Amino acid sequence: MTDINKESISVLNDLIETSKDGQEGFKTCAEDIKHPELKALFVQRAADCATAAAELQAAVRALGGDPETSTSVAGDLHRRWVDVKSMFTGKDEEAVLNEAERGEDHALKAYKEALEKITKHNLVGIRDLVERQYHGVQRNHDQVKALRNQARAS
Repeated sequence: MTDINKESISVLNDLIETSKDGQEGFKTCAEDIKHPELKALFVQRAADCATAAAELQAAVRALGGDPETSTSVAGDLHRRWVDVKSMFTGKDEEAVLNEAERGEDHALKAYKEALEKITKHNLVGIRDLVERQYHGVQRNHDQVKALRNQARAS
């Protein structure tokens, strides 16, 4: 296996963890929210993250690697923190949206770092996939932020 493939697999596996974190995080948000439209949005976002993870896993396999299958320790800790915090905040919409936005901030950072590594190591084979998913994460982040701002204003 080439060094380029090893580096590409490493970048993709990090993003798989990020996508799995998002999937679990949005699932938690969906469970914690009463508002039917927000619940539906979070269920859809969890599904989008699962799709992203599956695409990344297929790319790792195509490069001859073993794809990551689990969430990150940081993501697990974040969800536990959300659960503890929500006991005190009563799981109101704004609190849940704040946590969703924080999760999306983390995902954006992970994708930006991946794109920097792709550029640094000239990993052109995975650039299109990672850029397309990055733009999806950016859209998700902006939508969650707008909904949070709306909840805060009401």
